Amino acid sequence: MSTADLIANYLAGPDQLKQAVAGMTPEQLRSAPIPGKWSTQQVICHLADFEPVYADRMKRAIADHEPTVMSGDPDSFAARLAYDQRDVSEELELIAVVRNQMGRIFKSLCPEDFERRVIHSERGPLALSTLITDITNHIPHHVRFIEEKRKAIG
Repeated sequence: MSTADLIANYLAGPDQLKQAVAGMTPEQLRSAPIPGKWSTQQVICHLADFEPVYADRMKRAIADHEPTVMSGDPDSFAARLAYDQRDVSEELELIAVVRNQMGRIFKSLCPEDFERRVIHSERGPLALSTLITDITNHIPHHVRFIEEKRKAIG
């Protein structure tokens, strides 16, 4: 995949997510129709929490020489970061703002910059291009779960 395509796919994520939740009521967003699975609101908060985490990792890959970055436990985030009290529209906006900022940064880079690496505490060396691919795929991965919840709600 070309760098331009990688960036375009990354930047398309927020609109894909907004479309997935379009028209849902606050009650539907908070509903957990599938036992043992997060509500749509919890999914949105999870995505919003990990956008800045990945942005930090990607910025470190660009700015530093093979910095160490730490993993994060999604369940710990969900348990401790007030997912039930957060505003979905703010979370969606945060995702869009982070991606727009990073998109501008990516467009300023040389092709070899996409091979700069971080050392992940669990996964080891990861290239910037891998980080971008991982976070780009994060939204479509969770959109499938949102669609599953919408179908279960009816």
